Amino acid sequence: MTPTLRSREEVARASRRAGPFRLARQEAAGLVTSFNYAFEGIIYVVRTQRNMRWHFVAALAVLPLGVVLGVTRFELLALLLSVSFVLIAEMLNTALEKAIDVATNSFDPLARTAKDVAAGAVLVAAVNAVFVGYLVFAERLRDPSRRAIDTVKHSPVHLTVIALALVILLVIVLKARTAHGTPLYGGLPSGHAAVAYGGWVAITFAVADYRHAVLVSTLVFVMATLVAQTRVEAGVHTTTEVVLGGLLGATVTAAVFQVFS
Repeated sequence: MTPTLRSREEVARASRRAGPFRLARQEAAGLVTSFNYAFEGIIYVVRTQRNMRWHFVAALAVLPLGVVLGVTRFELLALLLSVSFVLIAEMLNTALEKAIDVATNSFDPLARTAKDVAAGAVLVAAVNAVFVGYLVFAERLRDPSRRAIDTVKHSPVHLTVIALALVILLVIVLKARTAHGTPLYGGLPSGHAAVAYGGWVAITFAVADYRHAVLVSTLVFVMATLVAQTRVEAGVHTTTEVVLGGLLGATVTAAVFQVFS
């Protein structure tokens, strides 16, 4: 009887010890699932809405243009907020349209009004973005400031943010085109590998003038490779998806630094 009681006590203690870790794993899994759903929503809108694709193209064009013309941090913030407002408005407009389509199968004046108002919100956000772009770029396009451009060229942090933002946008667009896997689990290309190798290239350029640049670059490359390896070993991505993701991240980041620095 005593060994049985002791065994039960040990099981109870082990269960109590494992409880927090089990809860943490469940919370982590729930967080990943939530992010998957969120990214799937973005990919769905990009895949099905032509206007959203144009908005993404505009975002991919505005960020490098800002680097070329030497925008300040506050101007870059204004551009990012304007682009975000347009994308958010387009997504809410799509969500409202789908909800209305589910709620009614016949013509309803109120449903039409709701859709028109949502479309008007997208228009307001787009017009605002155009005005912000004009205020930021007008003077620079007429008389570009060489000093401002040189400042940005020697700002690796600025270039890194722009490069990684472009990498993430391109990953979303490619996942929308391939329609395989989920945003954070599988699919072509591997977003984790793209960001990891993009970060490696950015750090390599940023520390190029330092004494231990080769050592730092090698260590970051090893870390990026470990990230890619874990995605393959976990069965999340195939080797091809990881390799293409890494090439995408490294190529885009290297292009940004080569062109603008």
